[in-house]
Amino acid sequence: MNKKESAGERLLNGIIVENPTFVLTLGMCPTLAVTTSAVNGLGMGLTTMAVLALSNLIISLLRNIIPDKVRIPAFIVIIASFVTIMQLLLEGFLPSLYESLGIYIPLIVVNCIILGRAEAYASKRPALLSLFDGIGMGLGFSLALTCIGAVRELLGAGEIFGVRIMPQSFVPISIFVMAPGAFFVLAALTAGMNAVKKAGEKRGRDMSRIRTGCDLDCSHCGQSAGCTKPEKEG
Repeated sequence: MNKKESAGERLLNGIIVENPTFVLTLGMCPTLAVTTSAVNGLGMGLTTMAVLALSNLIISLLRNIIPDKVRIPAFIVIIASFVTIMQLLLEGFLPSLYESLGIYIPLIVVNCIILGRAEAYASKRPALLSLFDGIGMGLGFSLALTCIGAVRELLGAGEIFGVRIMPQSFVPISIFVMAPGAFFVLAALTAGMNAVKKAGEKRGRDMSRIRTGCDLDCSHCGQSAGCTKPEKEG
């Protein structure tokens, strides 16, 4: 039987244990495309978090009503509705951010993070835990995109959030605000997380969960219903 979960654990899970970008490597399309600046990364991350949290909540509340055979189309309709709402809000209140993110706002509908959490978690868990799971995963995604955007903006323009950081003598490395720069920064930050994990292991800490969120390999996991591995008896 699974141990009782808490809202705090769901938040920590999304930010660290199962960080969508650095651990699970999901949502790579917006991660690589829109993180030319910290503002863009934060904007995309928070928009995705809002859609993810609200979708998780509604899907969890309706989990006993939605027929199993049409659950995926139902999930997509719910997600698309919230994406449309967020798109209209951004267009109305943050037009500059809306223009910067462009086509990647409606593409949130097909973001594998959102549909994945709906299928693996929200459709099988209580509403409150599903809400905090969405917030946690969204915060983890926001943190990752903001970090990538900040590094790219710093090296590519000498600024962070539009504020000049580097001295005037600094020559911007323009490749970091282009497509290849996203791959370089993502690889470096992921390597940094792996280094932290190895350092923890050398100190005798249990770092096994900081990889796929459990001690199994997700790519070869047979648990299609999500992480439901029972605790060891004894």
